[in-house]
Amino acid sequence: MEVRNYETVFILTPVLNETQVQETIEKFSQVLKENSADIIHTENWGLKKLAYPIQKKNTGYYFLVEFTGSGNIVDVLELAFRRDERIIRFLTTVLDKHAVAYSQRRRNGEMNQQKAQKQSEAVAQ
Repeated sequence: MEVRNYETVFILTPVLNETQVQETIEKFSQVLKENSADIIHTENWGLKKLAYPIQKKNTGYYFLVEFTGSGNIVDVLELAFRRDERIIRFLTTVLDKHAVAYSQRRRNGEMNQQKAQKQSEAVAQ
């Protein structure tokens, strides 16, 4: 089976405290590890306002997980998301080579450096 790069963003309900949030993140990291996926990167985007109410909630904890694995890992992960009542929404996408390169540059902070450099050049002129 071919190994692919994936990116999952999921939203947790805002009624959880910090320890419950960490437990939930660990639970899904463990699901990935048990199914031989390699976690590349995780990001905690924090508590954000939702674009529209979901389950009568206006905010949620956003998390991003980048990982590699075979095709069946997505089914296993999404089944675990559906079974957990703490998850409001989730979205998993397959990353192509351009998206993988973009994610690598974003993780290294190159995106903000280029933007700051352009702004400093504009100010210098």
